[in-house]
Amino acid sequence: MEHLFDKLKCYGSSDIYPYHMPGHKRQISGKLPQEFCKMDITEIESFDNLHQPEGILRELQNKAASLCGAEESFYLVNGSTGGILSAVSAAVPVGGHILMARNCHKSVYHAAYLRKLKISYLYPNVLEEFDISEAVTPEQVRFALEREADIDAVLVVSPTYEGRIADIRGIAQAVHEKGIPLIVDEAHGAHLGLSSEVHENSCRAGADIVIQSTHKTLPALTQTALLHVNGNRVNRDLLRRFLHIYQTSSPSYLLMASIDNALYFAETNGKTAFAEFRQQYGEMLGRLAQCRHLRFPEPNDEKQDMGKLVISVKNADITGKQLYDILLKKYHLQTEMATESYVLAMFTVGDSHEGYDRMTKALLEIDRSLGVSALSETDEEGNDFGTAEKKNAVEALPLSEAWDAKTEEILLHDAAGRYAGEFVNLYPPGIPVLVPGEKVTEELSRRMFRWLQQGLTVQGIEIREGKHLIRVLKNENGK
Repeated sequence: MEHLFDKLKCYGSSDIYPYHMPGHKRQISGKLPQEFCKMDITEIESFDNLHQPEGILRELQNKAASLCGAEESFYLVNGSTGGILSAVSAAVPVGGHILMARNCHKSVYHAAYLRKLKISYLYPNVLEEFDISEAVTPEQVRFALEREADIDAVLVVSPTYEGRIADIRGIAQAVHEKGIPLIVDEAHGAHLGLSSEVHENSCRAGADIVIQSTHKTLPALTQTALLHVNGNRVNRDLLRRFLHIYQTSSPSYLLMASIDNALYFAETNGKTAFAEFRQQYGEMLGRLAQCRHLRFPEPNDEKQDMGKLVISVKNADITGKQLYDILLKKYHLQTEMATESYVLAMFTVGDSHEGYDRMTKALLEIDRSLGVSALSETDEEGNDFGTAEKKNAVEALPLSEAWDAKTEEILLHDAAGRYAGEFVNLYPPGIPVLVPGEKVTEELSRRMFRWLQQGLTVQGIEIREGKHLIRVLKNENGK
């Protein structure tokens, strides 16, 4: 079949003069490489239109559906965010009721806000050894659906940011018993189902809508993603309408070509590439078993996605941010993120042998320099995002009202007992620890102070003139 990346390259090297957008006219513009400019086009003759695909883009999306086990697939150029917004909007009516994992990405909350949805939460348990959220279980979903009869749709995350994989087959069965759709945020699982070396993806496990970020775990450009659909529980015409709304009307052909390229790579080289991926990742974990203080996922943990290296410092006299800084400044290794008690490093089919070797040698050397943790009980409160301990969180106003209510800025030191007027989250991963309308507890206030003192990025807390400020609801809005 014809591939978009080949077609763009051919057009870029032709003598056709571009009397059309974009403005760089396929010439060197500033410091951008000319190769980019030559392949960057708009919707011109024979290149199809993403918002009404009838040619090559339709064929490529059909191919994506076939590869991933979906009835229909859509290219996304506004990332998984655009897919999440579209999926929730199509699956849940305005003012409807969504059951969602509390550790969802903020885009799910944004969708709930835009649709004025009532929200009920699923609170994943905590994997204590690493202070990370487990995946939601079928039992938790079934219990929640029996408790509340008016749920319109369920949304869960699998794999989680740290790689914990849910039993989607079991969850789908529980959800479908109620006749409602299951949406899976599989942003970190675009590689799933593409090889026998990795877990099954959520499309084949029974989910109705699945959103994947091709740029996260496959060799695609940043901002690229896929949305897959199965069954008739979601109105597909409505889904297309929202995709038109939330996606740009000028989709980048470079981005779409990189989705095509990533799936082509997986189809033609996947068997070898994923086998090599598993071998190198396993060998790295085997070598890291020598560490005395740093802790890593078990190699044979079936609930853990390959490639997400969670490096726990709970047993070491160092914080996650300190380890993050050492890896970057001393060893020139840029990890994905850091929290108080762990660092996350990501590996994919794109990693070289050098990448595994450098990380392994660095961690072994760092581990030899560490002592036993001297963390106090207070310091061991963890870094969980929306997990079980927050299930009794007090809400003054629902999100759809709280984010539009009157707010004021106060010192974080004075925030305990007040209600959040803005989202607060560590970034990455962008999972809210506070949602507008939720009560700021004394424990969470202390935790946010520690994050700031350790140099972590806490979105939603402003620092001005050395003061930490948080936006809260004015007392007239709260209870």
